[in-house]
Amino acid sequence: MAKETPKTSVPAIHEEAAEAPKKKSKVKKIVILLVILLIIVSAGAGGAYWWFFLRVPPPPGGGAAAPVAPSAGAASPGKESSPRVERVSDLPRSVGKVLPLPQFVVNLADPAGKRVLKLGMEVEANADIAKELQANDARIRDAVITLLAGKSFAEVQSPEGKVLLRAEVAARLNQILGAPKIVRVYFTEFIVE
Repeated sequence: MAKETPKTSVPAIHEEAAEAPKKKSKVKKIVILLVILLIIVSAGAGGAYWWFFLRVPPPPGGGAAAPVAPSAGAASPGKESSPRVERVSDLPRSVGKVLPLPQFVVNLADPAGKRVLKLGMEVEANADIAKELQANDARIRDAVITLLAGKSFAEVQSPEGKVLLRAEVAARLNQILGAPKIVRVYFTEFIVE
């Protein structure tokens, strides 16, 4: 009878030892699944940010824009090209006319609300769009004022902030014009008071 008692206590120890690894493996699986889910959500958020804020809208008509080779020569007369530029290095050195925009004076979105940005700009376009800019003056002023009023002093004071602001202004103007006609934005006056 002494032999039967050890048999019943030995299986109890083995059952506890067998249950412990199963619990650890469930926790490990949950952690791995959460990490994978976090990666998927981050990728989706990054894609959404690119889609809504960074992409250049396609030209009207649904057709793909023909790529333009970065050459020093001008485009042939009578042909209007509308390149889709993905990187600044894809831009030709000199594309077209430089046209002035009206001066903007905007309150910045600072907590104290005491900073004002006075901004003068000119835009370089790949086509003669002076009449289009004049026809859309109210829409352009509204878009640029809305963009600038959402910026804080910290966002516009650094060189990186100014580069980003130029890109955002060009993207807004291209959305209004319906095609990527604005190639570069130049700040001719940039005063924060």
